[in-house]
Amino acid sequence: MDLKSFASAISQIAEERGISAEKVIETIEMAIAAAYKKEYGKKGQMIKCKLDPVSGEAQFWLVKLVVDESMIYSEEELEKIKDRKETEAEKLGEEKKVRFNPEKHIMLEEAQKIKPKIKVGEELEVELKAEKDYGRIAAQTAKQVILQRIKETERETIFEEYKSKEGEIVSGIVQRIEGRNVFLDIGKTIGILTREEQVPGEFYRPGQRLKVFVLKTEQTSKGPVIFLSRAYPKLISKLFELEAPEISSGAVVIRSIAREAGARTKIAVESKMEGVDPIGSAVGQRGTRVQAVINELGGEKIDIIEYSDDPEIYIANALSPAKVLEVKRLPKNKALVVVPEDQLSLAIGKDGQNVRLAAKLTGWKIDVRSPGQEGEEMEEKEKVEEKESGEKKEIKEKKTKKEKKPKNKLGKTKK
Repeated sequence: MDLKSFASAISQIAEERGISAEKVIETIEMAIAAAYKKEYGKKGQMIKCKLDPVSGEAQFWLVKLVVDESMIYSEEELEKIKDRKETEAEKLGEEKKVRFNPEKHIMLEEAQKIKPKIKVGEELEVELKAEKDYGRIAAQTAKQVILQRIKETERETIFEEYKSKEGEIVSGIVQRIEGRNVFLDIGKTIGILTREEQVPGEFYRPGQRLKVFVLKTEQTSKGPVIFLSRAYPKLISKLFELEAPEISSGAVVIRSIAREAGARTKIAVESKMEGVDPIGSAVGQRGTRVQAVINELGGEKIDIIEYSDDPEIYIANALSPAKVLEVKRLPKNKALVVVPEDQLSLAIGKDGQNVRLAAKLTGWKIDVRSPGQEGEEMEEKEKVEEKESGEKKEIKEKKTKKEKKPKNKLGKTKK
């Protein structure tokens, strides 16, 4: 064996596939063990191989499980479960036992003759003679094992890597568009951007570079599937973390986000450090930071407001850019907001978008009124209350009259 070429090949495979050299050597050991079994072993045997990458020498062992009488099916038990699978037998509550195979198992008494301190359930390794000559079929088996195992290891590595990236943003290049789904090259694998996670009105073309949010990673029979998003609200906070050092360091915190993807977003920011302006940190000098986020989102409008523990101040800030005269807190998490007449349409927004986003951001049900509308509403409310109280009074009087009707000697009410 040319050890220099061998070591170089291992390093090349590890680098290209993104897996460790130890995993590649482990895969080769499994392949050599499979080839040895094919050429020199017997059916049912478990053969282990250890390869020394420095010397190129390979050692082989036959591995057997140590069992006792309680772990083996008797002839009577074998007759009973002859027509059933072992898994079905286990489901029926039967003790987990094995069919004794001399190639796989060894009795405790026999095992202790070779290794005195061995216990039941442990594996006994018996060293085998190393062989160097392998036939064509054995070599083909080894090749298949290497290719399959490397593919499996590669899939596991990709899954673990992107599983750890869930909740983060990655950069991707649009590779292809199939129906409503967009497939992006995100480095070691391809991610999928489904129709539901796309921004309405946003168009995608092959070769376009985008920043996407890693929504979730799932392991399937065909390998890992990475679901991406452009519409998820947390994408906004992650983009601001990239642009604003104060946000990434924790000096400024994004407390809440309300987003209508492709149209408008409101974010509430709060400073955790004295002397740091939360809005200024997010906006940046001459709006450079917020503009970078807007450009990445294709021109989506972003309102940055200051968070407050006082609900009245918070609601008033959330309705920005409209000016608020008064905020009245009502029962059941409702709030009545009074704005100047000329600010009413601005406070409500196009199709109610501004007040809807403000409600999502604060978690309050917001009703926007002008001073005139508020007065009319109060009058209407008073009229409704008067009417309700009048109806209640009338019902009460009728009830009283009914109770006061005279009765005859038999106790019956006179007509």
